Amino acid sequence: MLKFLIKKITTFLTDLEEYTLLFFGITKSLPRMFRDRKLIFEQMVHVGVNSIVLISIIGFFTGAVSSWQVAYQIKGLVPISFLGSGTPKAIILEMGPVLAAIVLAGRVGASISAELGTMKVTEQIDALESMAINPIRYLAMPRVVATTLMLPVLVVYASTIAIIGSYLVATIFLDVPGSTFMRGFRNTFEVKDLVSAAIKSLFFGLSISSIGCFVGFQTKGGAQGVGLSTIKSFVICAAMILILDALLWNFLIG
Repeated sequence: MLKFLIKKITTFLTDLEEYTLLFFGITKSLPRMFRDRKLIFEQMVHVGVNSIVLISIIGFFTGAVSSWQVAYQIKGLVPISFLGSGTPKAIILEMGPVLAAIVLAGRVGASISAELGTMKVTEQIDALESMAINPIRYLAMPRVVATTLMLPVLVVYASTIAIIGSYLVATIFLDVPGSTFMRGFRNTFEVKDLVSAAIKSLFFGLSISSIGCFVGFQTKGGAQGVGLSTIKSFVICAAMILILDALLWNFLIG
């Protein structure tokens, strides 16, 4: 048992060291962002534009379910008209950033790991190095920059769609006047809430993309290894999103 524990701790520390080296390598490549802007724009389209439909569906039904849940919980305690005060604030501060990030962890983080993992096991990354092309600069940096920049945009969009879904459920199914819902929203909305959500999503995007790149570069074992890396990437990203959410809450909101 002790040997197993020591082995796990050693593996964790080794992975942490390699992840730190990868992160510093990405940071060193940032001055080349303008020269590599085409690669970054391609990844921004992949991360942002191609995720709009999925984010729209998730956002709308998240807002819809939020209205029903809040209405059920406050029934008999406070007037149902308070939906406009509580639901949008919860969506902006918590549900929008976290759910959008977890969806992107599955769609983008796992995709990055699968793509880079396939390149790793088929020795395409070795081929880049033989041509004096830095894989971190050419493969990792554009993906990290694109995901970090696009996630706040997607979070704001997802929160907007979720509030629309919440508004429609409140007005159509719960008989809350539209003007009452919007008045409650205006009374409780604060710009700092939106800024906090954007800051959190920056950290989420950075963790999703960097972890995806790290797991992809560490892939070994052929097709089976690529599949395992995809699963590993999503699990680590999802856990890291929740950990960062708890930590950042104390700094930004608490």
